[in-house]
Amino acid sequence: MVQIENLVKRYGEIYAVNDISFTVNDGEIVGFLGPNGAGKSTTMNILTGYLSSTSGTVRIDGFDILDDATEAKKLIGYLPEQPPLYLDMTVAEYLNFVYELKKCSLNREKHITEVCDVTKISDVYKRIIGNLSKGYRQRVGIAQALIGNPKVIILDEPTIGLDPKQIIEIRNLIRMLGRDHTVILSTHILSEVQAVCDRIIIINKGRIVADERTEEIARVVEGKRRYVVKICGPQKEVLNALRTLDGITYVEMTADRELDSTGYLIESEQGADIRKPLFYMLSENKWPLIGIDAMGINLEEIFLSLVEKQDSLKGKRKRTQATASAAKEG
Repeated sequence: MVQIENLVKRYGEIYAVNDISFTVNDGEIVGFLGPNGAGKSTTMNILTGYLSSTSGTVRIDGFDILDDATEAKKLIGYLPEQPPLYLDMTVAEYLNFVYELKKCSLNREKHITEVCDVTKISDVYKRIIGNLSKGYRQRVGIAQALIGNPKVIILDEPTIGLDPKQIIEIRNLIRMLGRDHTVILSTHILSEVQAVCDRIIIINKGRIVADERTEEIARVVEGKRRYVVKICGPQKEVLNALRTLDGITYVEMTADRELDSTGYLIESEQGADIRKPLFYMLSENKWPLIGIDAMGINLEEIFLSLVEKQDSLKGKRKRTQATASAAKEG
């Protein structure tokens, strides 16, 4: 449905987007995640035809966003970070205006009624937009994106500035939209993508650093593993034995107690699997292991790990280039 190939946006020597490629399939909800200034909004603006790229291509259902702009844009519904609302209009006036602007051919009354029902703004249909709450304005912004029933919905920071209740409502709406549309959600809020997206694309400094299914995103990080284990045995001796076991970098007792067992939080070295050594050590000491639970890495840790890794690699390249340049001059 959406295909981006070798996309570049450069301002002088600065790359806002640096040779990124990805595809979004029909019916997917994809989270486009990155820190502020990573290139998310630039990519969204190019994707919608609002901004031209330096090089690369964007196709919407086969239509090039530049060469076949009219056909491509018919397939897109877009909610920018600042919703394009006319505050002195009523919701009814605004949606009818958008209907005409998009040259929509669907039955006007039926279609607008359906859009209002989906976004739950029927009760404010006759009200002036400027008098609505932030949450309702966001809903009206999403409603205008749905006019014309486009195949692709692009949402740029749709929950920014909303209160917790409004955020939950918008998330539920996005999930519902995913049943009938392809949705691209651009955000820097980690919990946002984890709550509603099928797939996560992480961008940092104009480059894609991860592109995985939401449930498989942890695989891109070969980081430390953490376990909570329950062991029957003298606490002090168990604690000391765990701390001296190869592959374990951190141990602490937890408040978890069950009869004569004690809970311990264990963290392993990067890439190390300490489960077998742990079993053998406990067997030798005749300390029963009655429970072991792997603690899943969360999205925040994945995000920080990937961003820090890229920054570190970039720093190393700069130092290498500087050293080579100095050597050449010498």
